[in-house]
Amino acid sequence: MRRKSKPPAPLPQRNGVDPVHLRLPAEGAWPTVRAHLVDRLPTVDPARIDALLAAREIVGESGPIGPDEPFRPGAHLWLYRDPPDETPVPFRLDVLHHDEHLVVVDKPHFLATTPRGRHVVETALSRLRHSLALPALSPAHRLDRLTAGLAVFVVRPEDRGAYQTLFRDRLVRKEYQAVAPYDPALVLPRTVRSHIVKERGVIAARETDAPPNSESRIDLVERRDGLARYRLRPLSGRTHQLRLHMSSLGVPILGDPVYPVVLPETAPDDFRRPLQLLASVVEFTDPLTGRPRRFESRRTLTAWSDPEAWAAGPEPAGRSGTVG
Repeated sequence: MRRKSKPPAPLPQRNGVDPVHLRLPAEGAWPTVRAHLVDRLPTVDPARIDALLAAREIVGESGPIGPDEPFRPGAHLWLYRDPPDETPVPFRLDVLHHDEHLVVVDKPHFLATTPRGRHVVETALSRLRHSLALPALSPAHRLDRLTAGLAVFVVRPEDRGAYQTLFRDRLVRKEYQAVAPYDPALVLPRTVRSHIVKERGVIAARETDAPPNSESRIDLVERRDGLARYRLRPLSGRTHQLRLHMSSLGVPILGDPVYPVVLPETAPDDFRRPLQLLASVVEFTDPLTGRPRRFESRRTLTAWSDPEAWAAGPEPAGRSGTVG
C-alpha cells in the first residue's frame, strides 16, 4: 500500500529553516500528545514542551494544539526546533548566478551547505532561502563545510530530480584548486584510485585494499617556496576524497584538520586557518534546456594569493568576497 505523503507545513520557515515535522505512531497508549512528546524527545526538558504547548507553538493539521490535546495515531505535528548556539560565520556568501531554475553561489570556508548537527541557521541553504525569499530552494549537491567555492541549488521542487541526478550520475565536470607542500619526487599529473570507507560518527575516512570506488585526477599548476598549487578533478564523489588522496600522496592540503592526523577541535570562532581547498569550476549540460553551463569561482586561496597573511593568521573580521 502506497504511503501517503505528508501534508504541507502550516508554519513558515524561520531564518530559512523548516519547522520540524513529526508524525505520531500508529499505535500507542499515550493519553495526550504531550505525554508522547515527553517520551519521544528525551533530550528536551518537559518544561520546554509545556511552554511550547502553552504558547500554542506546536501545530497540527487543524491548527495549534493545547496541553490536553488527545493522542491521535498517525497525526501530523509541526514545531520550531530550538536552534543550537551557533557562531556566526563572518564571511559573505556571494550569489554568482540566479535564474528560474538555479542559484549558484561562491561559498566561503566554514559555512555548511545545509543544516546538520550544530550548524542550522549558519548554512548556505538557510541564508539563501531567507535572503532570496525562496523557501523551496534545495541543494543539487553537497560541498564540505571546510571547502570554499561553487555550490549549486535548485529553485523549484519539480526541477530538483533532474539536477540531482546530473550530479549523482557524474555528468558534472568539477575542478578544484588546492595549496599543499611541493614534493619534487611526486610525479604529476597522475590519477589516484582507491577504496574509501567513511563510517558514520567517525571524523576521518580511510582507504582499504578493496577494489577502488574513488578516482581523482591531480595536476601540478605551479610551485614556489616549498609549496605548490594543484588542480584536482574528482571523477567520483566520496566524502573527503580529494583531501584523503592528497594526504595519501604525502602532500596533505594546508589547513586540513583531519588528514593526515585528526587535530584537536579548535574554538568554533577560530577562522584563521581555513582548509586551502576551493571548488573552482562546475560545468555541465543543463538537463532542462540542453544548454552548456559553466561557472567559475571568484575566490582565491590565501596561502597562495597572500602567503604573508596566511603565515600571520589574520583575524577574519572585515573580510569580503575573497577569503582563505
